Amino acid sequence: MELIEQISSFHFRLHLAGSQARVLYYLNISDIFQNPLRAERLRNMSNHADKIKNVVITGHASKGKTTLCEALLNAAGATERIGKVADGNTVTDFDSEEKKRKISINSAVASVSYNNKTINIIDTPGLFDFAMGSAEGIRAAETAIIVVSARSGLAVGAEKAFKNAGARGLARIFVTTKMDDDRADFYKSFNGIAAKFGTQVCPIVVPVIDGDKVKAYYNMIDDKVYEYTDSGRKESSYQHNDPSRFEAAKAIFAEAVASTDEELMEKYFEGEELTREEKIKGLKIGVADGSVIPVFALSGLTGVGCDMLLDFIADVCPSPSSEYGIDANGEPIELSADDDDPFAAVCFKTVADPFIGKLNFFKVVSGKLTASTPAYNPDTGKEERMGKITKAFGAKQTDISELCAGDIGAVSKLSGFSTGGTMCSPSNPVKLDGVAVPIATYKMAVSSSKKGEEEKVVSGLARLCEEDPSLSFTNNTETHQQIIAGLGEQQLDVAIARLKGKFGVDAILDTPKVAYRETITKKVSAQGRHKKQSGGHGQFGDVFVEFEPYDCEKLEFAERVVGGAVPKNFFPAVEKGLNDCMEKGVLAGYPMVGVKATLYDGSYHPVDSSEMSFKMAASLAFKEGITNAMPVILEPIVTLKATVNDEAMGDIIGDINKRRGRVLGMTPNSDGTQEIIAEVPDAEMTTFSTAVRQITQGRGSFTTEFARYEKTPEDIAQKIIEQSLNS
Repeated sequence: MELIEQISSFHFRLHLAGSQARVLYYLNISDIFQNPLRAERLRNMSNHADKIKNVVITGHASKGKTTLCEALLNAAGATERIGKVADGNTVTDFDSEEKKRKISINSAVASVSYNNKTINIIDTPGLFDFAMGSAEGIRAAETAIIVVSARSGLAVGAEKAFKNAGARGLARIFVTTKMDDDRADFYKSFNGIAAKFGTQVCPIVVPVIDGDKVKAYYNMIDDKVYEYTDSGRKESSYQHNDPSRFEAAKAIFAEAVASTDEELMEKYFEGEELTREEKIKGLKIGVADGSVIPVFALSGLTGVGCDMLLDFIADVCPSPSSEYGIDANGEPIELSADDDDPFAAVCFKTVADPFIGKLNFFKVVSGKLTASTPAYNPDTGKEERMGKITKAFGAKQTDISELCAGDIGAVSKLSGFSTGGTMCSPSNPVKLDGVAVPIATYKMAVSSSKKGEEEKVVSGLARLCEEDPSLSFTNNTETHQQIIAGLGEQQLDVAIARLKGKFGVDAILDTPKVAYRETITKKVSAQGRHKKQSGGHGQFGDVFVEFEPYDCEKLEFAERVVGGAVPKNFFPAVEKGLNDCMEKGVLAGYPMVGVKATLYDGSYHPVDSSEMSFKMAASLAFKEGITNAMPVILEPIVTLKATVNDEAMGDIIGDINKRRGRVLGMTPNSDGTQEIIAEVPDAEMTTFSTAVRQITQGRGSFTTEFARYEKTPEDIAQKIIEQSLNS
């Protein structure tokens, strides 16, 4: 039996269970009514916020998100035609790199007016390398539209989007796109979604199939079949060729809507049909609290069915209500989406452009944003003059006079604000929850391809990191390399391309060097004697130094000279000479660690001895002693914590073993994943980010933390030494 029929059968059996089932249902409904998220969604809102709908379009890559966005904008009357990604003429993929690569790289906002509502649509990238865009959109929205291909079904990106949107308490809608494709199978896609996310999955618009072809679409709310022709949407008399499956879908819908409200449930059990208004009422409650997860069948490419999704957004999806922040005393405070309340807004996106300057996108959580609003930053305690306020439609910015509570817009030329920051009233300082920035795990060394442009590279990358917080840029003082870190190879590739396009700087990426160290494994003694005569005062220094392994990061210096063989005033010079030598080992030139040097004897000349002479003598003793003390190369070891799905665990452990890693343990998580803890040489971690993504199909994640240094295996150490000699 298909899952959609199983779900319907479950509802039918529950209906027949009589009064006992009703009692259980009412108990469940009472629990739902106590849900704080529902209370928050249904609280009294201002008229302005009640007219606003913020939706983020998210999901797996190449499933039709941007195409759906185009179709929605066209259905709202905001565009004359539906743009195509392949033609590079879509509203939200306006960046030059997006047009060139035919993919979404950034989140983009397009605000439209529809049915007396302001709908802010946020299109986000689906590639995991650009997950920051999805995080930005999720922070600003109340509803997540998760796109699934009716041809290929549920994908990993949709699962992650569902989880991330749920973590922020967003309402969630599934849209099965590409219904125009001959290989599309809505019911198979629906079954996959329901199998993964449970019985709260509810069909709203389903295809009417006749002769293996989609002829029309049935809208559960209207209880009507609609056919799409060149002249638009019209009612149709088409009948589904599989009535049992069609009726099962209708039963799921009716039960899901009725279970959201006591009155509706009572009416449903009495066998009465729900009116359109009652369906809307139940859906508003269920969608807001997550007990109903709607599913729509449509085609973004042709626009068929997109008007019904747009109607649903306007009529059912939750408007901005309230959220919590932290006040000046560190206490939680509730902020209402009311124009008359104290002002507070969160910056969910930043654009750094060398020509137009900085542009910060804000969601107004409370109060109203106008040109006279002081731009107070609670993180810095500073206040800026408000810049120009605009509404975005892709690349186009339209000047406006104000942003009311719940609305989304952009402000230009605010130097002190960045993604995740809060802007608020100076008289009522508050901090809002920021954007969930993905952890950068893929690292490369970056350098200028032209001599003398190093500062331009640094400046340009700093601007790009400000625009995309999932990018980071640091200077490794040990390896003397600039390191850029991100979510994957494509993200860094785009960053380098933007560095060229935006700032006119050519840069190249290379594998980062590993910060190896050298140490000794044997206790030895060595003499260093420096003698030079060139007329007049000569140079003379003579030391005997004992070298031994020691648990220390830097040189541990000691002395046990007796009888004044070496005057005390030369001890610092000996220590300085040894410390200078510690910066470069004798095997491959890496810094030395774990060495204790004890000065125990020597000699001096009353005229020719000097600090420089003893410094040189110490250097000679170091080179002879360390060479004979069986020096070895140490490699950095990191503690790896990888979270992976069960089915990928064996392959991940195998990959860790191939990287010379040691698995220390495994811990099951509440969401069904496993956390693997291991220790792995840092030199083997360069490609681990790519491997995890491939093995887990994008479900896995990991973090690393430096643990310690360990002796490098002999064969690998020999390769390191050879590389140093050839470089």
